[in-house]
Amino acid sequence: MTNSNRENLSLNEKISEHKELIAALVAGFIILLAWRIESSGQITAATIAYLTAFVIGGYAKAKEGILDTIENKSLNVEILMILAAIGSAIIGYWTEGAILIFIFALSGALETYAMNKSHREISSLMELQPEEAWLVRGGFEPIKVAVSELKVNDHILVKPGELIPADGTIFNGVSTVDEAAITGESMPITKNSGDEVFAGTVNLNGVLTINVTKPNSETLFQKIITLVQSAQSEKSPSQQFIERFEGVYVKVVLIVVALMMFLPHYLLGWDWTTTFYRAMVLLVVASPCALVAAIMPATLSAISNGAKNGILVKGGVHLEHLSVLRVLAVDKTGTLTQGTPVVTDFIVREDLKKEETLALIAAIEGQSNHPLAQAISKYAKEQNAIKPLVVTIEDVPGYGMKAEMAGNHYSIGKPDFVGKDEALSFANGALQQLATEGKTVVFLKDEKGIAALVAMKDVVREEAKKAVALLKELGIDVMMLTGDNETTARAIAKEAGVTNYVAECLPETKVTHIKNYKATYEHVGMVGDGINDAPALATASVGIAMGGGTDVALETADVVLIKNDLSKIAYAVKLSRKMQRIVKQNVIFSLSVIALLIISNFFQAISLPLGVIGHEGSTILVIVNGLRMLSKNV
Repeated sequence: MTNSNRENLSLNEKISEHKELIAALVAGFIILLAWRIESSGQITAATIAYLTAFVIGGYAKAKEGILDTIENKSLNVEILMILAAIGSAIIGYWTEGAILIFIFALSGALETYAMNKSHREISSLMELQPEEAWLVRGGFEPIKVAVSELKVNDHILVKPGELIPADGTIFNGVSTVDEAAITGESMPITKNSGDEVFAGTVNLNGVLTINVTKPNSETLFQKIITLVQSAQSEKSPSQQFIERFEGVYVKVVLIVVALMMFLPHYLLGWDWTTTFYRAMVLLVVASPCALVAAIMPATLSAISNGAKNGILVKGGVHLEHLSVLRVLAVDKTGTLTQGTPVVTDFIVREDLKKEETLALIAAIEGQSNHPLAQAISKYAKEQNAIKPLVVTIEDVPGYGMKAEMAGNHYSIGKPDFVGKDEALSFANGALQQLATEGKTVVFLKDEKGIAALVAMKDVVREEAKKAVALLKELGIDVMMLTGDNETTARAIAKEAGVTNYVAECLPETKVTHIKNYKATYEHVGMVGDGINDAPALATASVGIAMGGGTDVALETADVVLIKNDLSKIAYAVKLSRKMQRIVKQNVIFSLSVIALLIISNFFQAISLPLGVIGHEGSTILVIVNGLRMLSKNV
């Protein structure tokens, strides 16, 4: 599917969901208008207006209910709601019937929006995969071909700054590759001949010739897409229960209403008018309007409360899952940490001045776009060590840089580039200690030897430490899943205070760990911000994305932390637990009222107006109770 086709599909989905929402809102406006007309005594005009609201608001759900009934050969709540509305109209209660239609039409528009959202997130994920590649054949000039046409053992050329279009191994060239999109590793990795590379990662500086090892359909990037689709298609236990309950509820109500239309006449001696009247009262009071109101207002209020506090929740079911979380898995890079390296240590040789040495390093690194170089330049600016020095440099892809200034020669880069033995002995062996702390170290070498070292690290967010502590207080274990190496993972885990950690995780292994956690604890959350986190976010009971993360993570996740504040997760959990308490109160109350009204109707103890008052009154009460979720006190 091309980008243009995906854009057209997304546009059609948006038009579809907007049509349903507009129809619901128009129906609601017409109901208000009809009520005003009826109040002025124009009964015929009011009836026509109510009928118009029925058609506009109820068409989509009626069509869906009928088609679903025919396809699955099973009745559903859509049919019951339509019959309840028609029953209300038959006995003259057009307003009640129209309101039922309006509520159902509005919920249908929200349901369509949720379904289309999953389609759009898959499309946005696919857009991040390169569609073309430079194919190399013999001594001929590279030609541009579609990625889908690549075959195993083809050679492709990838220039600096380009996305790698296929999984493979490097045939020729040396470069630094940013694999954050796939592995979550915050530091770019040097790649040499024979090393493996993945589609969707970024070639930063050198020119690479890559031997394709997997067809487009089997790349790691494509597996991410497949994993997201698979996880999205799985129904939760709550959803399955609701679907089973729906079928049973509709059948029971319709059977009882059908019996009420005949049996009382023969068994109790009721006249036909009374019999039909009581059957219609039953159809009205047994409608699930109060049950819908028992959940929706509380849920929407909770979602609104969360949004005001920087938490975007994409649906009530995700709030439900938050309330029962027992384990929260978190990504490291960009989630627990800032996502970009910062300078933590700067050590210079005793015969050199710190400020002048930093100015020299900044002058050299300022000519590179490497993330580590940018971190050093930023640190130099913060220390006011930027000076207009004339430096000539030579970039050595994958290792570092050589430089010349005023006839003096310098090298800056990793230990192997400047001399490993000298690097190990510099500053009383500081390299080993810094590496143990999960820091990346680069060295400056002059004609006398090692002149300085700069240590950098992707530092833990302060709010992340607070978040982990708050979650533990709520009885939730925090597990860190990261693509980083064991040393870095151990250092970050200790600093952040997480319960446990797993290092060197690829997207597939993250999903495996999430599934294992679910098998043990049942309810598991996942927090991430990158493409590599998308499958795990989709597999978890509830996926939580950082607001500053990739579009794919934001689309796949069920909850988005708008301000990247991890401490808000604890607030969201408290919010969801309060919502669950209110929903349970509302459900028990509404079911009790429905049961009382049904029993009273059997004994002819209520009239239709009283039945409507009891039914609608209970609805108003549960709505008011649900609005308590707007309170800041959770």
